[in-house]
Amino acid sequence: MGGALVFWVGVLICGLCAGALFTFKGMSDPTLWRTCTILTLSCCYLMWAITYLAQLHPVIVPKRDDLRIDL
Repeated sequence: MGGALVFWVGVLICGLCAGALFTFKGMSDPTLWRTCTILTLSCCYLMWAITYLAQLHPVIVPKRDDLRIDL
């Protein structure tokens, strides 16, 4: 798993957002439901992608405390 996973999940989310454009036809306010669905999918994807990439390539490298000290 690497950076390509973020791309493929992004393609999946784009597909779901495109699918949301053609749903919610029989509801009372389809524009509101469509907008909420697309914004929810986009925000959840961005939060996941930023968190995943931050753990994949950390800015600050963690330091280990349990390393052996050479005397």
